[in-house]
Amino acid sequence: MSQENDKESESITDSEKNTNDESETFEKQDQTEADDTHRELIEVKDKVLRIQAEMQNVRRRAQRDVENAHKFALDKFVSALIPVVDNLDRAIDTINEADEAQRPVADGLKLTLKSFLDVLTQFNVEQVDPSGVPFDAELHQAVSTVLNSEVEPNTVIDVYQKGYVLNGRLVRPAMVTVAKV
Repeated sequence: MSQENDKESESITDSEKNTNDESETFEKQDQTEADDTHRELIEVKDKVLRIQAEMQNVRRRAQRDVENAHKFALDKFVSALIPVVDNLDRAIDTINEADEAQRPVADGLKLTLKSFLDVLTQFNVEQVDPSGVPFDAELHQAVSTVLNSEVEPNTVIDVYQKGYVLNGRLVRPAMVTVAKV
């Protein structure tokens, strides 16, 4: 009987060992699965943060594009109207105001030009008249240079066409003559 007991105790011990080995294996598998799940969770959180950041950037870009579209929607329209202002200026310059018959026409043209410029100003269109200021390549286009010792070098001495700026963006540069030494 003692042998039977020994065999039974051996078999119990073996089954306990097997059970212990199985539970350790299950614990290792559970730990591995938990680690994998944790890594996946971190990756998913990272992806979500990146997607949220990208969506925020898309919203900002879209908002900026809409603002620019509103701000510069008049760009082509202003470009088309600028020659009208130029022509009114030229018409005023050609009229002899000393002639009494032409004075009412000159006054009418001046009032028309003034109201036209007021409307342009109302829509954030600014006239660039650089007479006597230093040449700025961002706002001016030099048509010619002239020797002139009476003014500083690189000073605008004559304006052929005034320039125009819409909301801080150049629509047309002023065409100028620049002094050189």
